[in-house]
Amino acid sequence: MTTATHTQQPAGRPPLTLVKDNAPEAVEGTVVEHQGAVVARPEWLTAVYQHARDHRLYAPQIGAGYWQLARAWAAGWRDDHPQMIATAKADRKAARGDAHAEAKAHDLVQARRAAYRRHRLLYSLKTGSWATVAGAGVTAATLGAPLLDIPLALAALGLGAWHGRPAASQDGLQATGSAEAASAAPMAPNAGDERVLAALGKLGFEAEVVQSLTRQADNTLTMTVDLDDTVTALKAKTEALAGALKRDVSMVDVTKGAHAGQAVLWMADTDPFETTRPSPLVQAPGPLDAWSDGVPVGWGKRGNTVRLKIRNQHTLIGGTTRSGKGVGMANVLAGAAMDPRINLRIVAGKENGEFDALGRAGVAATYFKPNPSRLLALTEALITDMDRRNRLLGELGKSKMTEDTIMRLGGIELVVIDEVATYTSPGSHDDRDQLLENLMKIAAVATGAGILLVLTTQLPQVDVIPTRLSMNCGTKWAMKVDSGTQSNTILGSGLAGSGGPDASKFDPPRPGLGWLNNPFAGGTDLARSYDLDEDERGEVTQLMKYAAKLREAAGRLAGQWDDPIEQHLAAATGLSSASGGPERDGRPARAGRPDASELLVARVIDVLTDANVDRMKTEPLVEALRDRWYPDLTPDRFKELMKDAGAGIPVTLGPIGEEKNPRGFKMQALTSIQRP
Repeated sequence: MTTATHTQQPAGRPPLTLVKDNAPEAVEGTVVEHQGAVVARPEWLTAVYQHARDHRLYAPQIGAGYWQLARAWAAGWRDDHPQMIATAKADRKAARGDAHAEAKAHDLVQARRAAYRRHRLLYSLKTGSWATVAGAGVTAATLGAPLLDIPLALAALGLGAWHGRPAASQDGLQATGSAEAASAAPMAPNAGDERVLAALGKLGFEAEVVQSLTRQADNTLTMTVDLDDTVTALKAKTEALAGALKRDVSMVDVTKGAHAGQAVLWMADTDPFETTRPSPLVQAPGPLDAWSDGVPVGWGKRGNTVRLKIRNQHTLIGGTTRSGKGVGMANVLAGAAMDPRINLRIVAGKENGEFDALGRAGVAATYFKPNPSRLLALTEALITDMDRRNRLLGELGKSKMTEDTIMRLGGIELVVIDEVATYTSPGSHDDRDQLLENLMKIAAVATGAGILLVLTTQLPQVDVIPTRLSMNCGTKWAMKVDSGTQSNTILGSGLAGSGGPDASKFDPPRPGLGWLNNPFAGGTDLARSYDLDEDERGEVTQLMKYAAKLREAAGRLAGQWDDPIEQHLAAATGLSSASGGPERDGRPARAGRPDASELLVARVIDVLTDANVDRMKTEPLVEALRDRWYPDLTPDRFKELMKDAGAGIPVTLGPIGEEKNPRGFKMQALTSIQRP
């Protein structure tokens, strides 16, 4: 018996050879033609060839691989240096007006540019060294060992194919594709995409992949999908989506893509709020344009700075004790202090010294500690001033305050009431109902006149913050609270319990972390307040000293301008709370606006207090005052002002160091001055 290895023969070709039964065993494989002869290819080689042909010889993958290598090289060349240089330049721009800070920022720019040049030089040397080695190897193989050319070529092709393959799975989600914007054409889903699509399916959303899951340079993941519903509907279920993806809600974000039904999903592998961050004002204090740019109060999920504009919005901050609402409010105050157009009115909820730094520096136009009757008088003064402002707006042909009318109206009134429950809880005092009515009126109709409220409370409930008051607070920050009902009191009814933001579910709770509804950013999202410490690091005091310089230069320090609010309070109560009262401690005393000489005495006391001494010679006192407040102060003018303030002339202090009888001023004499 004979068998034919091929049964059909094309015309013009030699006949195929017949193999006898007693012939040697045939080689397994497929018969192919080669130069008129028939040869057998091994099965494994046939499979490799077929696989390569099915994948178009990997040409697209090889091209993509070398493109990825080129991008990786470019990313390494740039590294983070351009961003660091840009940040330093922004800091330098923000420091204009402060010669010391500007010089420091300029030095930082130069240092980062030098570091960038050094990095590029080293990177180029490394690249050149490897290129030289590779070139030498190829040359040697070509000239001295031609048989190595084929392996080298295969290695080069394999290198491109390897780097062009879909990226390896990371943390259970496969990141593929490029970091560029998604194209309109949908892509075939991969394993990581399937997990996300399955999670969306659990929530009732059908989705089509537009851009596959992509690992970004900061090690986060992004993915773009077209939904059968709106992005708004998906954002309302962000917490449920995070659970389906086995992440915390702080590690998942949803934003709108090219249209209302296209969602861009963002995922992180670690909690972005796990550690604290210092306020950027500590390094670059200002000045700030709080109206147009806002003030930095914290950061969001993606590390972005969250800014609140002091403009056309009242603010409500709520949370239990130790939830961090005080630090959040401190960030608002510190930023607002850097804009001299803002008149700060601070009503404390406790007797401690939380706000004393603003009084000592003369930054607070009004500051007093718990005093319900005085707060009632303050609200009446604000309502009276609102009428004055509205008349001016009418004369100017405006319906509300605009940036060019801020100073025409007398500045922005920012009224901060800490622990508002002290003044508004049922039975707290006899004037409670009238005070609430005044606050609700201010919240409803005073924004256009530039009178804005900032309220904080650890009892976010309707008998403390009535709906008529909370509904007019456009900016709301809900930190850790005890129940969904309290969360709804701050953020709005119906959110907690229906899949929306719920400030009672922070696990773990972190001080300063809360749901922030920022109308200028277009929605509610998580934000954590910057760490701003006064008790241990004295950061608020340092910032207020800088703010005082800005305000003094603008003629807006307490005592430098005619303040209709404090004039109303003085007439109604007989006491002054300008900059915390005569003692700058939040306790109103006999009416009388501090004049320039009285303000100087208060600052001399500050110098002695900071130096922890009870007496100081005239010369170092003048030098300290020049450095901090009065750059043109002379010793003679200093003596005149001190005499006018009732401090007398420099007296003999007794031995100080090697000097037996230097002359200067004593703390005891300054603090006992009787003001008129």
